[in-house]
Amino acid sequence: MKPFIGRQREIQIFERLLKSNQSEFVAIYGRRRVGKTHLVRTVFKNQFTFQMTAIANVTKGQQLLNFYTVLQKYQKEKPLPTIPENWFLAFQLLIDFLEASPDTQKVVFLDELPWFDNQKSDFIPSLEHFWNSWAAARDDVILVVCGSAASWIINKLINHKGGLHNRVTERIKLEPFSLQEAEALLQLKNPALTRYQILQLYMVMGGIPFYLDRVSPQYSAMQNIEQICFASDGLLRLEFDNLFHALFSKADRHLSVVRAMARKSKGLTRKEIVQHSKLANSGTLSQILDELEKSGFIRRYNPFGKKKQNSLYQLVDFYTLFYLRFIEHSDPADLYNWSNAIDTPAYRAWSGYAFEQICLYHIHQIKKALGISGVISHTFSWKSKQAAQGAQIDLIIDRRDQVINLCEMKFSVAPYTITKAYAEQLRQKVATFKTETGTKKAIFITMLTTYGVKANAHSANLVQNDLQMEILFD
Repeated sequence: MKPFIGRQREIQIFERLLKSNQSEFVAIYGRRRVGKTHLVRTVFKNQFTFQMTAIANVTKGQQLLNFYTVLQKYQKEKPLPTIPENWFLAFQLLIDFLEASPDTQKVVFLDELPWFDNQKSDFIPSLEHFWNSWAAARDDVILVVCGSAASWIINKLINHKGGLHNRVTERIKLEPFSLQEAEALLQLKNPALTRYQILQLYMVMGGIPFYLDRVSPQYSAMQNIEQICFASDGLLRLEFDNLFHALFSKADRHLSVVRAMARKSKGLTRKEIVQHSKLANSGTLSQILDELEKSGFIRRYNPFGKKKQNSLYQLVDFYTLFYLRFIEHSDPADLYNWSNAIDTPAYRAWSGYAFEQICLYHIHQIKKALGISGVISHTFSWKSKQAAQGAQIDLIIDRRDQVINLCEMKFSVAPYTITKAYAEQLRQKVATFKTETGTKKAIFITMLTTYGVKANAHSANLVQNDLQMEILFD
């Protein structure tokens, strides 16, 4: 059996709940393929009193038949009556089964919960009745529900306004693996992979365990990307449409927004999203943006000194960005799609942006390397109002100790060389930032690169912090 990688915080939560003296209602959500089901099955060692997975895109009747079939397998000795006509009756059958169960702790796992809730299904009121009228009154039930449609879990379950309001006793958002966890998984397969190669794989796949687990031990990072992403039967060549249609009804609208955001790596305003996606500036667009954000595909952020209405929306899902930039229009008959893309302008633009996103995802590690983990700080981006100069900083760490780190992130195959022109550009950025923001804080130029900054006359007395990719793996 393969070792279980990461998820220590989540495992500790479950261990605590297993010792609870009351019934527990646990909701787990996160991006598709992030490992929610695997986590639950591992923690409980597949020992459930009752476990069922919903079926996507079927009718209420088909879903109830699925329930009936699964419950009949658990209740082998006692034949069930006819297929329940609705979810109220289905949950009553489940109550009867659980009450007859000899398990001292009754663990019920409902996987892909949003798929149960098709139109006019009465599923949510029935689940509400099951919990409020029966399970919550006991002290021996652990109800675990799970789903990839994060917005559904949050809006219809966790933030439910009716009878399920505040009934979820524990909520777990399962995040993608960090670089440290990705490294642990990948080195089980191929200990020879360097951190530079692991970075390359992460830039394509993000920290999605299901994708990383497809890395073949006999291939380099480049070869694996070629096979997994560009081969005619490659997992990530075929994943894209399934990914969005499995999560969202009317997914074409979500895809329009995502494609619009892929045009501009730094993000779009709401007005620009409307312009490029051709969707109306309406409540529907607000819902789409909310669903994409809660599902982990985009992020909303405020540039330094800007108010909420000036928010930018940015595509941050590594695989989605890579698919739209390189896979979508590639020829599956070409055996060297990725090899031929290396060192092109498109590759350099993508790799620089993807490395920036990795750094933004590992802010905790950056702060730790700077020795400011205990200092209150906030992170922003910033762009000069003076278009002619075009100064832009992708990561600012604004610290309570009267220091601001202006972070420059550079992905390269060797130590990064600061040229005379780039040194002047950095000085100009600092000067423009000070002038436009009016800050009185000390400004530290912080370089975060793959192999560090090459020492020369231009880097001397300019860079206060020289961080390498190693710190991201901490």
